[in-house]
Amino acid sequence: QVQLVESGGGLVQAGGSLRLSCAASGRTFTAYAMGWFRQAPGREREFVTSINQSGGAAYYTDSVAGRFTISRDNAKDTVYLQMNSLKPEDTAVYYCTADQAIFAHTRQPYRWNYWGQGTQVTVSS
Repeated sequence: QVQLVESGGGLVQAGGSLRLSCAASGRTFTAYAMGWFRQAPGREREFVTSINQSGGAAYYTDSVAGRFTISRDNAKDTVYLQMNSLKPEDTAVYYCTADQAIFAHTRQPYRWNYWGQGTQVTVSS
């Protein structure tokens, strides 16, 4: 089992940037594909981005492609989400997720096994 702890959320103006971090512990980090999902009030949890075990392949939902970048540091057991050019519609709780028996491009949240507690991102207009 792996434990995930997110950090880095906060309040930012539209056009600004934030970097989220997700620290993993408990099992071999390199065995896990990692992802970020988000959930806005009244909406379902949605896929944002994911990265494979080596960090060599990353996937993005269309609405964040070109603005967000996922990366991982396997030496630090940490995955990052750099968010640039933020928009009010990016406001949500962002969740880090992990799974070792999944294709990294899987977008259905129910197929990811491990989740962090979430971190709030609020973008003001």
